Amino acid sequence: MQVLYFHVPAEMPADCQPEGAVVIDVLRATTTIAWALHNGAEAVEAFADLQHLNAAAEAWTASPRLLLGERGGQMLAGFDLGNSPVAVVPETVGGKRLFMSTTNGTRALDRVRDVPLLLTAALPNREAVAQRLQSKQPETVAIVGSGWEGAYSLEDSLAAGALGARLKDLDPEGVVIANDELTAAIALWDQWKENPEGCLRAASHGQRLIRLGDHDADFRCCAGLDQLSVVPTQVEPGVLKAA
Repeated sequence: MQVLYFHVPAEMPADCQPEGAVVIDVLRATTTIAWALHNGAEAVEAFADLQHLNAAAEAWTASPRLLLGERGGQMLAGFDLGNSPVAVVPETVGGKRLFMSTTNGTRALDRVRDVPLLLTAALPNREAVAQRLQSKQPETVAIVGSGWEGAYSLEDSLAAGALGARLKDLDPEGVVIANDELTAAIALWDQWKENPEGCLRAASHGQRLIRLGDHDADFRCCAGLDQLSVVPTQVEPGVLKAA
């Protein structure tokens, strides 16, 4: 298995056609998706474009729905929830389809929506995603960070390194770290693995969230390593379900 890491979707070459892709947005979209599905959401449907989200949500009648969205770290007006993993509790999301759009994470998902095996990862489900990739054995895996408005983000590289390191541990001979970006991400993880929350808080987006208000619970949740067995998996374009 060859594993590459791209800091942001735009870095992924047009001719890169991996068999598997893992989208990461630690603060906070892929953490929220993992916890929402763990807590019983029927599915999370991701949208880069708000008009498309609103049209799909209005047409949805199969089950109750919720609108989740943020821009610049703040909840969108008229939406039910923002982008906080601690808000997607069972009594709120159980049995519901979540229509979600965020500043960065849902745009990254849109970039790789045609990849045959598309998963999302965060620190809380790092082990589950690693085990899934190990069992499926795609020949090439692209880990795609969401970044912040097209720029590098420290926290996504931390999680990419955590995943890359675990994949290498599981299969030292079979897993090939295939680009310098992933090698650097693994080194970052090695530096911060005893204090991932400290890394999230030091990151520029972590500092942005701190300036917006009290996000201590979000930081603790997003930094919690290997707590969930759920693997958000795309079952149709843009639609993620627990697996």
